[in-house]
Amino acid sequence: MVASQADDFGHNPDQAEHGHGHAPQGSLLALCIGTVGVVFGDIGTSPIYAFRETFAGHHPIAPDPLHIKGVLSLVFWSMMIVVTIKYVFTIMKADNKGEGGSLALLALINRQTDGAKWTAPIVMLGVFATALFYGDSMITPAMSILSAAEGLKYVSPGFSPWIVPIAVVIIGGLFAFQSRGTAKVGQWFGPIMVFYFAMLAALGVLHLIKMPTIIFDVINPLNALRFFYVDGFRAFVAMGTVVLAVTGAEALYADMGHFGRRPIKFSWLWFVMPALMLNYMGQGAMILSMTPAEAQATIRDPFFLMVPDMISTPVIILTIFAAIIASQAVISGAFSLTQQAIQLGFMPRLSILHTSEKAAGQIYIPAINWALAIMVLLLVLFFQSSSNLAAAYGIAVTGAMFIDTCLIAVVLLSLWKWPKWRALPLLALFFVVGLAYFGANLLQVPDGGWVPLLIGLIIFTLLTTWSRGRALMRERMAEST
Repeated sequence: MVASQADDFGHNPDQAEHGHGHAPQGSLLALCIGTVGVVFGDIGTSPIYAFRETFAGHHPIAPDPLHIKGVLSLVFWSMMIVVTIKYVFTIMKADNKGEGGSLALLALINRQTDGAKWTAPIVMLGVFATALFYGDSMITPAMSILSAAEGLKYVSPGFSPWIVPIAVVIIGGLFAFQSRGTAKVGQWFGPIMVFYFAMLAALGVLHLIKMPTIIFDVINPLNALRFFYVDGFRAFVAMGTVVLAVTGAEALYADMGHFGRRPIKFSWLWFVMPALMLNYMGQGAMILSMTPAEAQATIRDPFFLMVPDMISTPVIILTIFAAIIASQAVISGAFSLTQQAIQLGFMPRLSILHTSEKAAGQIYIPAINWALAIMVLLLVLFFQSSSNLAAAYGIAVTGAMFIDTCLIAVVLLSLWKWPKWRALPLLALFFVVGLAYFGANLLQVPDGGWVPLLIGLIIFTLLTTWSRGRALMRERMAEST
């Protein structure tokens, strides 16, 4: 490992040396496997809880054909619009020397607009998005690991009182492992996650065989629109939990410096998204094939109950491993954002360890690692269950995603000079979807959504205070010379 620090003027000598050479070297297959392990873990564990929380969470809805087809159609089109079109095909093209994330967008905007006065509100938005991402980096490990550990009660009811202690031990081990670097983490995690996504697809197909026509219902947007037409308010509220299916999309962008755009794009389109949708459709097909009473009982935990009894134990163990890996995407993203925050003058200089000789973007920051570890453990001990955490999860993600839309609007119109006929319809789609998801999650503030907002506000205050103090110090130094 090589330690480095940003200098007083926000430049990092290592970054300057690599420049646009941030993209890792290696075969596409190897990079895709590493990407699946590190980048897609967060979104990959969403089937454990997203479908369940939409029907049996804080605002339950009936698991009938109208609602199931409507929710699944919302999940599919959310993945298409938010992840595929917005992040993979649009925002990920706006990199800052290979790096992604809200601060990378800010650096790109500042550099190409020469710090114009109108960029000041944009800078504040980007800093707040960064603060929300830190909140996401705390909630994701707690949510993913708790939800997977809760599957142990299907192995034996005796595990129930041990779920929280087991989650605490797993989280401690995960953060202790971070110093080995994302390259080594990817070597270990990649093959496991490839197997996990294959398992998701296989479980989905197992139930889809009984009702293959649901595939056409899911990809038909009319089913989502019918849900809104027949049961408008419940559909709006449901969006607050449907968005859990796309949590991790912002981590794709933040982690871009670790593996590059091409492996992320390839892995998502040809492997990750198909596996996820097959599993969601399998859960829906299973519920639709049941009697109303059976559906009401099963919807409380459809992911684990869709697993055949003979393989339940190995599947649950694999799911726990996947949940551990899911946390890696946001932790790696937090390291990347911290490095960018230091370079932009929003944080004090910290020890940054480069964990790869081939990719400058693969780093480890001890201070951030252990601060996140403490906060994740506190969240687990405070909320005690994944259902309690679900309300807190969505608002940080949707807030950061909405701000990313504001930033990419500046990039498309002011930096890339897209013609308005091309940019405005796309941005309108992003804004409408983003506002709908964020608005739906505001309804969950009393149920726990206040937690990421409070965390985000505290971190935003710290970042802006440090930046302002640094600017004042420079002014005083300039006056004295």
